[in-house]
Amino acid sequence: EVQLVESGGGLVQAGGSLRLSCAASGFTFDDYAIGWFRQAPGKEREGVSCISSSDGSTYYADSVKGRFTISSDNAKNTVYLQMNSLKPEDTAVYSCAAAAAGVATMWGLRGLPQYEYDYWGQGTQVTISS
Repeated sequence: EVQLVESGGGLVQAGGSLRLSCAASGFTFDDYAIGWFRQAPGKEREGVSCISSSDGSTYYADSVKGRFTISSDNAKNTVYLQMNSLKPEDTAVYSCAAAAAGVATMWGLRGLPQYEYDYWGQGTQVTISS
């Protein structure tokens, strides 16, 4: 059974940090790119960051560049999202998703559309207080 399980969300003050984890199972981790997405109330889901498990290449949305860092521990089949200098506008449900590496290469991590992601986690709530 394919599973993506997010953890690490919570409530922090603006300027604080959180580290989210995405634990994957049921598929060959090295053959997929893992992306982080977020959805705030009343807004569309947006891509935040993505990492290729095969070559470690990364992508960041402009809104988080310089504040968030994505990393992968292939031995643990886990992707992390370190979030620093958090802002109230970062408040959202954060989800991870997996896209086949070949598809990710074809589109490029920046252009990879959400419909190309095969597997999705349930999400973890991140709330930033001002």
